[in-house]
Amino acid sequence: MIANRRQCLALFGGLSALGFLPAGAEEVKGMSLGPATAFTPEMVADRARALAAAAYQPPPAVDQAWLNLNYDAYRNIWFDTRHALYRGQPGAAQAEFFVAGLYFRDKIAMNAVEGGQSRPITFELRTFDMTDQFPALPEAGTGFAGFRILGELEVQDRFQEYAVFQGASYFRAIGRGQSYGLSARGLALNVADTKGEEFPVFREFWIEAADPGAPTVVVHALMDSPSVAGAYQFRITKGDTTRMEVSARLFPRVALDAVGLAPGTSMFLFSDINRHAFDDFRKAVHDSDGLLMLNGAGEMLWRPLMNPSAVEVSVFADTSPRGFGLMQRARQPGDYDDLAAHYERRPSLWVEPVGDWGKGAVVLVEIPTDKEINDNIVSYWRPAEPLVAGQEHAFAWTLHWCATAPAEGVVAPVVASSTGARVFEEGRLFAIDFAPHPALGIDPAQIEPRVTTSAGEITFPVLQMNPATGGMRLDFTLKGNPPRAELRAELWRNGQRVAEVWLNRWVTA
Repeated sequence: MIANRRQCLALFGGLSALGFLPAGAEEVKGMSLGPATAFTPEMVADRARALAAAAYQPPPAVDQAWLNLNYDAYRNIWFDTRHALYRGQPGAAQAEFFVAGLYFRDKIAMNAVEGGQSRPITFELRTFDMTDQFPALPEAGTGFAGFRILGELEVQDRFQEYAVFQGASYFRAIGRGQSYGLSARGLALNVADTKGEEFPVFREFWIEAADPGAPTVVVHALMDSPSVAGAYQFRITKGDTTRMEVSARLFPRVALDAVGLAPGTSMFLFSDINRHAFDDFRKAVHDSDGLLMLNGAGEMLWRPLMNPSAVEVSVFADTSPRGFGLMQRARQPGDYDDLAAHYERRPSLWVEPVGDWGKGAVVLVEIPTDKEINDNIVSYWRPAEPLVAGQEHAFAWTLHWCATAPAEGVVAPVVASSTGARVFEEGRLFAIDFAPHPALGIDPAQIEPRVTTSAGEITFPVLQMNPATGGMRLDFTLKGNPPRAELRAELWRNGQRVAEVWLNRWVTA
């Protein structure tokens, strides 16, 4: 039943959240905190170790009435910024919270950490605001779903959101001038597996108070799922590129043979490489347009994303990877002609391993979709050996929410990929545009293109200057109409690669 404003005001919590209070009542500002206890990061690891040693118990569930909210109703309740954690304190960061319900089924515990002391944050509806269309639901039926971090990202003295942790182990961030796009996760398990994917949950957080003027805030998280528990630390530094230093200590309950480290999740609907499949006024629709990899051998690899007709899994074997991530390279509004979504502002996400990750593979999963509301792209690192049950496994990596990856620039990057059927002869034409770069020079005759395929035949490779970009374009034709072909294109000059290695999987629809 939809409550009117009078019914909402009948609840004391609703009165407080809406700014109306009974006569003589005094509004309580800020979050209510429980008793203080000493805190160290090792305590989170101890909790994770203890969880892994016992049978899995899910976090407290949200009542069905809160889960029955539809999307529009859920949008009618939001956190009242006057109650933000650390608001009015000299620290450089604040935190605001989300209510559980609809898609967010678990009650997540929250803690505030200051001066080496941790205090639990009490969930209270009085700290939320709502419209008169929001139903009168019991406070005890819900809790926290997650939180967002605010700081002076763009303008001094104006706190704005730049990082969000909400839903399973998902989180996302932006740098200066960016808009939210792709997400990261704490861990991926059994992605695209026939037995079904498992989604670990950050079931408890500890948010440290930031120092005055400090660009960095520290968050700790306790992760749990039927297969594994884990302790995470995030050192989040905002800026033109927002950087997250992530450390993870994993305690598997069972052997993990399909584990994904540093996973990224994004959306790719279409671009020039599959534009023919969509009747849409826009030129492109995607949060990311390619997977970039710097492998242990020093090769910079570019794999344009696809929206396939069936699930596609690509595995790029490597040893000691230097970095990988889902990139957004089309950066002009005219690349999309979408005046609302502003895909040109979406961040790229570059993963930089800390330490030697040894043997394994970067895995790319592409899932078919016909709507841009669906995240259909996943990338992650899969270790070659399973993570053994009953042991601790420690990994660390740095996430760069950026416009360009810090590893870019050594060779010419790929800026566009397109394909189409040849008109006057059999075969499929591919065109790859490379940005201007000193390594390329300005004379295509000095460059040797090398194009290979796993099936069919490559003909007519032609490299020429592209006056529209100032860089070079490589065209070639795939003949033989193979149902599936793994393509690879390289540019060499004087015995050196001078551009990213272009990879693509062509699958006949």
